[in-house]
Amino acid sequence: MFVLSHLKSLQALQLALRCGSLKGAAARLAITPAAVGQRVKALEDYLGMELIVRGRSGLQPTAAFAQALAHLDAAFRELDCVADILDMQRGHEIHIAAAPDFAELWLQPRLKQFKSLHPNIRFCINGEGEAAIRIAPMDCEISFGPRRPAGSGEILLFPDFVVPIASPEISQRLLRLSRRERLEGFPLLHLDFFKDDPAVPNWSAWIKRRRLRRTAPDRGIRFQRTSRALEAVLAGAGLTLCGLALIQAFVADASVFTPFPTSAGTWTSHAFQARIRSDALVRPQVRQFRDWLVKESALTKEWLLRQGGPKRA
Repeated sequence: MFVLSHLKSLQALQLALRCGSLKGAAARLAITPAAVGQRVKALEDYLGMELIVRGRSGLQPTAAFAQALAHLDAAFRELDCVADILDMQRGHEIHIAAAPDFAELWLQPRLKQFKSLHPNIRFCINGEGEAAIRIAPMDCEISFGPRRPAGSGEILLFPDFVVPIASPEISQRLLRLSRRERLEGFPLLHLDFFKDDPAVPNWSAWIKRRRLRRTAPDRGIRFQRTSRALEAVLAGAGLTLCGLALIQAFVADASVFTPFPTSAGTWTSHAFQARIRSDALVRPQVRQFRDWLVKESALTKEWLLRQGGPKRA
């Protein structure tokens, strides 16, 4: 029981020698230098011998302790390995970096269900959440971009299906007009989220492809974020070409409509993908999150197939 009863003293001693000073050890332990000195003194009193002396280059082990120092260093290296494996410093935390629209519109609403199953797991998403932000690699990164090849370590979540969307009021007005003239006079909103995806047309290309009439189709407000374009659509500010994957809940409760047939939609060539650090997967909570993420993504993909057909799932 010696090691267990004097573990803090051994830790203070080892750090004091590694740092060369009580002050350096105190900074690592978040206590005062005096408290470090007291822990070392308690061990020296127990053993009846001096363990450290002050030399020109800082604290040094005494001759009596020098032969044990290598073993002490090795013991704490092993404890550090155990802490890394079990991730003791973060407990049940999961740190995620995700495309802001994915985090806001898809991930966070669904996390309520996950947390009801795993109430002890805490999340930090893009620097916010129950877990404090930290400077370290993320456990999971979720992005939208070109599909990575198999074996790259990426988890393919789902592509998106892009269609015109509008508020219920604007949709009802559109449906009263002839198909060819349907967009004339209605404000067009431009969402740049898909601008790097070669498969997704802008308004000009979409209108030309369907032989519709629309004056100055490139005019209108531009949005970088899906959530901001969605807010404008909900407010009745106009129509936009938007992916359905992130707005499933708004389609389901009829907050937004698709005023054109789904045959007018386009599957993205890019996709939402997740990368989870291999060393993070030793933690059971990360594996649980990965399995849940894959399952929920499969449900979204199935719903998209029902909306847009099997062309690019």
